[in-house]
Amino acid sequence: MIQLNDIVVKFGDFTALHHINVHVKEGEFFTFLGPSGCGKTTTLRTITGFIEPVEGTVVVKGKDITHVPIEERNIGIVFQSYALFPTMTVYDNIAFGLKLKKLKKPEIDQKVREIAKKVDLSDEQLAKAVSQLSGGQQQRVAIARALVTGPAIICMDEPLSNLDAKLRVQLRNELKKMQKDFGITTIYVTHDQEEALTLSDRIAVFNKGFIEQIGTPNEVYNHSQTEFVCNFIGDINPLTPALVEQINAAGGSADPTQKNYMRLERIHVNIPPKPGQLEIEGRVDSREYYGLYIKYYIDLGCQTIKVIEKNDGVNIYEPGQNVKVVMDPRDIMAYPAGGDDEHG
Repeated sequence: MIQLNDIVVKFGDFTALHHINVHVKEGEFFTFLGPSGCGKTTTLRTITGFIEPVEGTVVVKGKDITHVPIEERNIGIVFQSYALFPTMTVYDNIAFGLKLKKLKKPEIDQKVREIAKKVDLSDEQLAKAVSQLSGGQQQRVAIARALVTGPAIICMDEPLSNLDAKLRVQLRNELKKMQKDFGITTIYVTHDQEEALTLSDRIAVFNKGFIEQIGTPNEVYNHSQTEFVCNFIGDINPLTPALVEQINAAGGSADPTQKNYMRLERIHVNIPPKPGQLEIEGRVDSREYYGLYIKYYIDLGCQTIKVIEKNDGVNIYEPGQNVKVVMDPRDIMAYPAGGDDEHG
């Protein structure tokens, strides 16, 4: 559906994107994830036509659109700032692109009202000025305006970042449902790992103008290909050489010359070890209570590790309490030493 082939983007002497290759399938929700300044928005802007690459091609449905003007690309765009016209009504904001296409009034009216219904905007809201709406409602107007012209692709640049946490989660769920209902190919830019993991079919993790890994949420989280991805996605325990030695002494086979990590939820407290798992004595240092789960900081002597346990309301461990930590050496994620910044 969308193919980026060896895309290179430069701003003066600075190379913002180094040979980016991405293939987005039709109907896919595909997320560009990474810290700020990593190249994800630059890649999005290359697809939409705001930036022209110095090398490489942008191909959509088999057609090279690298040098096609923005307005001829048939791509809907939702910006972080929504880029709505604040003095115009919601109706006129949504109708804007249709008017540019010189559609007749009855057809514009039908399309605006149809899309408004789909994004849950009432007739009463259509008549209001955009500035009178809440952030979440403005977000829906921006999405409706992007979708009303029937684009083949919709590109969203951090569309939820201006909203409060509760609304962000609510709209995140709505976005996913909307995308499924419309079946529209979506490219989504975010620095929020949780957002990427919950929304995406696949994720491209960016770092300093390179793509570190492309995969499903499960692949990037549980099978991180690089040390950067393993550290950037979710929380993780770096294992000290002393702990690796202790794990190996208890029957593990971790490579002490590599950098070793383990996810928090892979480690358990006071459970009978299964075959292949090992037990290490520890003491609860402190804990953070999240309701659904509890995060413990457990001192193993050679290092303090973080553990997440489901909150069952019964087995809650106090700081200072001695516990047994159970882990499976096969859950260790290992990376070459000195490999974190291979793109330096």
